[in-house]
Amino acid sequence: MTEQLDFETALKELERLVAQMEGDQLPLDEALKTFERGINLSRYCAKCLDAAEKQIQELTRDEDGKPLLKVWEKDIPEPA
Repeated sequence: MTEQLDFETALKELERLVAQMEGDQLPLDEALKTFERGINLSRYCAKCLDAAEKQIQELTRDEDGKPLLKVWEKDIPEPA
């Protein structure tokens, strides 16, 4: 992507493009350009999320560099 977007702006644009492609009857050429832009935005958003996940993993390591893993309450199965 040539311009610098933050994650939220890119996601909003992606959502707008998806709605446009679902709702409008775009000419083929315009639909292809919109689809290409959407793919690029989707990849950019995925990279942003990957980077955020890596940063969270780094920040949640103990003093020995081991991940601090906690079970989320919602991940614990209900007793039968």
